[in-house]
Amino acid sequence: MGIHKTYLDKLAQFFQIRHLLLRQALAECLGTLILVMFGCGAVAQVVLSSGSHGVFLTVNFAFGFAATLGILVCGQVSGGHLNPAVTFALCLLGRERWRKFPTYFAFQTLGAYLGAAIIYAMYYDALCDHPGNFAVTGVNGTAGIFATYPGKHLTTVNGFFDQIIGTAALIVCILAIVDPYNNPIPQGLEAFTVGFVVLVIGLSMGFNSGYAVNPARDLGPRIFTSMAGWGTEVFTTRNCWFLVPIFAPFLGTIIGVVVYQLFVGFHVEGEARDRKNKELENDTERLTNITTNDISKETTKEMS
Repeated sequence: MGIHKTYLDKLAQFFQIRHLLLRQALAECLGTLILVMFGCGAVAQVVLSSGSHGVFLTVNFAFGFAATLGILVCGQVSGGHLNPAVTFALCLLGRERWRKFPTYFAFQTLGAYLGAAIIYAMYYDALCDHPGNFAVTGVNGTAGIFATYPGKHLTTVNGFFDQIIGTAALIVCILAIVDPYNNPIPQGLEAFTVGFVVLVIGLSMGFNSGYAVNPARDLGPRIFTSMAGWGTEVFTTRNCWFLVPIFAPFLGTIIGVVVYQLFVGFHVEGEARDRKNKELENDTERLTNITTNDISKETTKEMS
């Protein structure tokens, strides 16, 4: 047992990464992998079983719980963003440094890519057995297992608006959850609350295009499918739809940050700042009174 422990310690020291940003990026990669693996796995079961092993509700629950698990895995190391839109929001508010944004985005996308690859490998035989196994869209389309595609009724403009609103709602709720001045969530429960938010968004806003609201979650699997047999059609279909879930969430993030700060954030932060200033004034006044009393006593002694 002692030798085993010694070797484990040596391995830990050998593989330990001391570069903080790289450690955080790797944690984000793993967290996003878990999000996509469990979420897209639920979609794969529904699509490939023709609905016998799941329904739309189970997909929403899977993504909600997957978000919770992903945050639990990497939250203490990287913050558990799992979404470039969340990182972007925190950078806008000055809570994260801007150099984190491109690094997190890249590793979150890599994690999503790997999560899609795992599900592809797991369900490869089922994919090959499915009619139209590598069709992108249509009745037998399977590319939607991994990335999001618009419904037949959805125009590009409406889809852009859909992603903006969905991401704005996500960001408003997440900012409320992590705001220390606005009924902070008990430590350890943040992940479950964020998972609940993802579940609610899926249940209420998932019909149009699958509620990506996460550029990395959509782009990583889309890149994978383009390489795994579905081809470049995953990028060109529906007037290059893939651009919508990449760019619209960032605009939705800006709107979400502005809405939260104007309606809640600035006010609760202002109250906290006013209370702090009041306490400082009281402390200063108390010290001034003590100093004045001491000077008066010394003066009285000298006159005596």
